[in-house]
Amino acid sequence: MVPRPLLLCLCCLLVLLADPAASTPTDAPPDRWTAEQAVQFARAHSPDAHAARERIRMAEADIRAARAAFFPQLGVSGEYSRTDNPMYSFGNILNQGQFTSDIDFNDPGITDTLQARATLQYRFYNGGHDRAVLAAADERSQAAGHDRAAVFARLANAVVRAFHTIRQAEDTVSARQSAVAAITASLEVAQARFAAGTLLREDLLNLEVQQARAEEQRIQARHGLDLARRGFRNLLGLSGGEVLLDATGSDVQKVPDQHATAGRPELVAMAAAVRALEAEVQKATAGRRPSADAFASYQTETGLEHDGSGNSWLAGMRLNYTLFDGRRTDAAVDQATARLAGARAEQRKLQLAVDLEAEQARLALAQEEERLKVTARMVAAAAESARLARLRFTEGVLLASDLIDTENRLTDARISHALATSARSIAVADLRRAVGLGQFNEEN
Repeated sequence: MVPRPLLLCLCCLLVLLADPAASTPTDAPPDRWTAEQAVQFARAHSPDAHAARERIRMAEADIRAARAAFFPQLGVSGEYSRTDNPMYSFGNILNQGQFTSDIDFNDPGITDTLQARATLQYRFYNGGHDRAVLAAADERSQAAGHDRAAVFARLANAVVRAFHTIRQAEDTVSARQSAVAAITASLEVAQARFAAGTLLREDLLNLEVQQARAEEQRIQARHGLDLARRGFRNLLGLSGGEVLLDATGSDVQKVPDQHATAGRPELVAMAAAVRALEAEVQKATAGRRPSADAFASYQTETGLEHDGSGNSWLAGMRLNYTLFDGRRTDAAVDQATARLAGARAEQRKLQLAVDLEAEQARLALAQEEERLKVTARMVAAAAESARLARLRFTEGVLLASDLIDTENRLTDARISHALATSARSIAVADLRRAVGLGQFNEEN
C-alpha cells in the first residue's frame, strides 16, 4: 500500500505537469506589454536595478562592520619554543613551577614551553570615534537606499519613454502606410487617365516618384520602430523576443497635483550624505580625545622536556592620550570640514537643479497639451482636404503636384499628432519623476 504522504506528492506532481500555467515562471515576460507591467519588470530584471541592490548590500555590510567596534574582541593563540636565553629560560622555569635554589641565574640551561593563551579586550571609550563611524555608516546606508529609489525612478521614466516611443513609431508607420495606400490609389486613377489621354506623362511620373518616396519613408519608419523595440528590450534586461504593446491596457498617467520636490530621492539621498559627512567630522574630532581599554588574558604553559606546568592570568585597564601627533588630527578635521562644506554647496546646487527641472517639466506638459489640441484640428482639416483633393483629381480638375502636396500635408499632420500624443505622455512621466512621484505609484 502506497504511503499517504508519497501519494500526495505524486498527485501534486501530476497537477503541475498537467497544468502548464502552474509551471510557468511568475517573472516571465507577458505576451503584450502595458507600461505599468514594463516598469515592474524592469525594476526586477534591469542590470541597473541589480547594481542598485548590490550597493545596498555593501552599505549594510558597512553598518555591520561599524557595529563590531562596540563588541569585545576575544582571541586565542598557541606557541611552542625552545631557548637558552637566560632571561627567557628562567622565565619558563618560573612559569612552569620548576624553580630550585641550585639554579644558576646566569645559565639556567635550555628550556622549552608550550603555551596556550586566551585574550579579551574591550575599548569602552575612544572620544566618540566608533559612534561617529556607526552614524556615518547608517547615513550612507540610507543614502544608498534613496539612491536606489532614484535609480528606479530614472529607470521607470526611461521605460515609460521607451513605451510611448514605440507607440509613436507604430503611429508613424501607420501614417506612412496610409500615405502609400493613398498615393497608390491615386496612381491607379492617374494611369487610367493617362491611358485615356487626359493626363500628362509628367504628372504620371511625378506620382510614381511620390509613391517610391512614400515607400522609402515607410521603410525608414519600420526601421525606427525596430530600433524603438530594441531599446525597450534593453531597458527591461531582455536580450531578445518580440515586443507587442497591449492596445486595450490603460496606461494613462495622472497629472500630479503637487509642485513640491521635497520627495525627490536624489534630494533625500543628498541630505543623508551630508549627515554622514557631519558624522565624519565628529569622527575626526575624536582624535583629540583620549581612549580607554580594558583587557584580560589567561595563559597555560607546559614544558615538554621537563615535567612542569603553570597557569596565569592578567587583567587591567589602559588609558591612551596623544599629546602631539604632528597636527595630523587637525589636518583630518580640516579635510572632513571641507568635504562637509563642499557637500552642502552641492546639496544647494542639486535643490536648484531639481526645482528648475520640475518647472521645466510643468511648462513642457502645458506646451504639449496645447500642441496636442492643435495637431488634432490639423489632422481633421488635412484629412478633409485630402478627401476633396482626391475627388477633384479623379474628376480631372486638380494637378498631380497639388494632389501630392495635399497628401504630404495629411501625412505630416498625422505624424505631428502622433509625436504630440507621445510627447504629452512623456511630459506627464517627466513631471511625475520631477516632483518625486512614481510613474504608477510603485513602491521604491
